[in-house]
Amino acid sequence: MPPTQPKQPSIGRAGGGANRFAPGDKPQNAKSTLIRIIRIYARFGRTILLSILLTALTALGGVAIPYFLGQAFNAFDLSTGAVDFTFLLRMITVIAGLYLANYLLGTANGLVTLKVTQKLVFQLRSDFFAKLQKLPLSFFDTRSHGDTMSRLTNDIDSISSTIASTTTQLIQSVLTVLGSVAVMLTLSPLLTLAVLVSVPLVVALTRTIAKRSREYFLAQQRSLGALNGAIEENILGLKMVKAFGRRDFVMGEFAEINQNLLLASMRAQIWAGSMMPLMNVINNLSFALVAIAGGVLSVGYGLAVGTVVSFLSYSKQFGQPLNAVAGMWNTIQQALAGAERVFEIMDQTEEIPDPPDAVDPEKVAGHVTFEDVCFSYTPETPILKHISFDVKPGEVIALVGETGAGKTTVVNLLTRFYDADSGEILIDDVPITHLRRDSLRRCFSVVLQDTCLFTGTILENIRYSRPEATEEQVIAAAKLAHADEFIEKLPKGYATAVSGSTDNLSVGQRQLLAIARAVLCDCPILILDEATSSVDTKTEKDIQRALLGLMQNRTSFLIAHRLSTIRDADRILILENGEILESGNHAELMAQKGRYYEMVVSQMGIPAAAPL
Repeated sequence: MPPTQPKQPSIGRAGGGANRFAPGDKPQNAKSTLIRIIRIYARFGRTILLSILLTALTALGGVAIPYFLGQAFNAFDLSTGAVDFTFLLRMITVIAGLYLANYLLGTANGLVTLKVTQKLVFQLRSDFFAKLQKLPLSFFDTRSHGDTMSRLTNDIDSISSTIASTTTQLIQSVLTVLGSVAVMLTLSPLLTLAVLVSVPLVVALTRTIAKRSREYFLAQQRSLGALNGAIEENILGLKMVKAFGRRDFVMGEFAEINQNLLLASMRAQIWAGSMMPLMNVINNLSFALVAIAGGVLSVGYGLAVGTVVSFLSYSKQFGQPLNAVAGMWNTIQQALAGAERVFEIMDQTEEIPDPPDAVDPEKVAGHVTFEDVCFSYTPETPILKHISFDVKPGEVIALVGETGAGKTTVVNLLTRFYDADSGEILIDDVPITHLRRDSLRRCFSVVLQDTCLFTGTILENIRYSRPEATEEQVIAAAKLAHADEFIEKLPKGYATAVSGSTDNLSVGQRQLLAIARAVLCDCPILILDEATSSVDTKTEKDIQRALLGLMQNRTSFLIAHRLSTIRDADRILILENGEILESGNHAELMAQKGRYYEMVVSQMGIPAAAPL
């Protein structure tokens, strides 16, 4: 039984109220997020080093071009009007060579960067998906599936696009700025100061815009996750939406979430988009200061004209990397916000790992023991209270009780979908916490309340529980589960394609496939959680007869609301408010005339003295 969650606000499907757009929302540490991305990058050390080397050479060429451009102007003697054509031709050749080398190096670097970027995103997606497999069910019970999918797709895609477009450019920008400053200091310290006047303005502008835009980009990613959650939920529940006439409500709910996304996106783009125009103002101011200072030094203090020309080029070149960063700022902020959401999942607590001394059971007889077991999904709401019972190998146990009594929770604890808060559960006198999870779960054939089918054929879906089974074994299991009859009537029989999201099979037919899957698994412990709740009465009786053979020499747990389906169980446990209220077989419990007796009389609608 999943935990009972309070009703969330309409937009809260992807994380509750946190998904409402709020300008005050603060991202987590953007610096640490960036460091984590760099650490992932470090896995591809050699390729990264090659990319950095190519980037450094490209930046070096870019820094050298303005210097040689200034030298080319010095080929003109302004006092005599003479021109040193040999020197001028040499400088033009050098400049042309530098431009060509920069083009070739930049192209090679782009290919290397794209390659490592795609590998990084592949690794990030693989790590994320692997993490999902290790998370406990409690994580998925309390999270929107659509929001989780959004993190795996949209957020990782935003990281991918940013890495591809900005990583090389950022490194080249830093090297270009440092190289330009170094060359300018050797040419004229005074003019260098005129260029560096823009640095404090750039720093102040960047810090101001970064702080605000990052808040809105994070809100944008959250709202996008909420939108995906709402879409996923409404597509899956479209029949209910139409059946209860909730179309207008759903459209209004979607419009609210979409409006929040619009506001977050607009504010994020406005703040990030203001970066480039303001940077251009600062760069033009710097260019004007260099031109004025250079003119004064050239006329009054004999500074070479070529040096002034170099500085004018350097002032533009100095601003270009900053402009480039400003132009990329919106994608950088969006990627950091997406990365924070991805790393939030990556940092979730995983299932408790198997202890080092965990063992694989050699042969399971099916002796199950619950010793003083307590459990709660949330600390304030206990679900099971000091549950104790002992099931002998081959015994059939039925769990009966009202909705929320804890019947499915008993099964969830036995299969270690959840771990008990206290007490101990044993199989063949071995605590299940001392068994490896994979080995433990191979002890169970399970049919749960919700039938899950995977994209593929009917044959593949039945074989899911035992991949090595032959086609003949699959068909035999389907016949035992009384699924063969309807399967053979399908156009392609066992080759008919199905999936978890389509309705080409009825609920009852899907449940029959789940039973066939459990039959094929052939495990020592059988768990049937409302296994026949969606089939008609005749099919239910046929399945019950088939299951009698299946349950021979197997420990079986039956959960059913139809009391007629469990009357032949060896023992019936009545659960109420998380406690075992009554225990015994059908005849014993009827004779007691307690809670079970009341439930039978109420459900069957017959006088107490009449036979069941």
